[in-house]
Amino acid sequence: MILYKRKDGDCAPLCQPDPYIMKDGDTYYLYSTGGYCYSSKSLLSGWIFQGKCLDDRGQKSVWAPCVIKLDGRFYMYYSSVDAGLDGDHMQTMRVAVSDSPCGPFLDPRKILPPFSIDAHTVKTPGGLFLFYSTNSYSGPRIGTVIRCDRLSDPYTPEGHPVDVVVPTIDEEIFQRNRFRQGQDWHTIEGAFYFHHDQTHFLMYSGACYQNPTYFIGYAVAHGPEDADLRALEWRKYPSADVYQPLMRSSDKAEGVGHNSVICDGGRYYVVYHGRQAGTHEAPGEDLRLARIDEMRIDGDRLSVIIT
Repeated sequence: MILYKRKDGDCAPLCQPDPYIMKDGDTYYLYSTGGYCYSSKSLLSGWIFQGKCLDDRGQKSVWAPCVIKLDGRFYMYYSSVDAGLDGDHMQTMRVAVSDSPCGPFLDPRKILPPFSIDAHTVKTPGGLFLFYSTNSYSGPRIGTVIRCDRLSDPYTPEGHPVDVVVPTIDEEIFQRNRFRQGQDWHTIEGAFYFHHDQTHFLMYSGACYQNPTYFIGYAVAHGPEDADLRALEWRKYPSADVYQPLMRSSDKAEGVGHNSVICDGGRYYVVYHGRQAGTHEAPGEDLRLARIDEMRIDGDRLSVIIT
């Protein structure tokens, strides 16, 4: 179901790629690539565009913000490129801070070197952890992987990251022969972590959003809620060698990926981006809208019906 669609005369962007949702008090907040913010008092309707909430002067290509509230302040983790540099692989992870969930988020600081994107920062009984994507050139399938590190404070990774989800199947190929003949480039990105009833879940997107195999999948791990998330034995569900997406293109939406999750009233919802089925984008155009659907949990198994 489409969560927000620009109305006539609205100054909001046409699209909301990489949507991240959170709740503070009685209000829901949605953030998207570009550093934009939306809010609503009702999860499934009534969303209002709040404008650009990030001070990104001196930067460009602002991607995939994630916001967490810590000790009364709001921290936005996102990636961007310095204005004087070129190339998406110069994306650098940054953190900006605000006293309000609507921003402005100010004083951005770099916390990881390029290439680092798609943060999800979570606070658990085991500490403060940062999931993010970066490039790996080792192993049989090179490309972008998801790593996890602990943060000693909101700005400081411990510097002991581990790979938690890596490419294992052809359907995760971003582009064949991307940098040289015979060397296919894979992508695992868009991490989102949550814990439910003895199970740790780590959701992710595979491949390129323009590819027919682009999808949302997930890995599971078992261990105490206060575990070091880097030390868990993460396992793709149902297995590392099977392409069985939780979500992918359907007759309702195409280019389905990069999600976040919210639990509301005991029910879980997945928020993700996707084009309306049958939509044709012009070159350089991006028509991915923020969408929401209920997600069911049965042991280690997740299920979603796209509406």
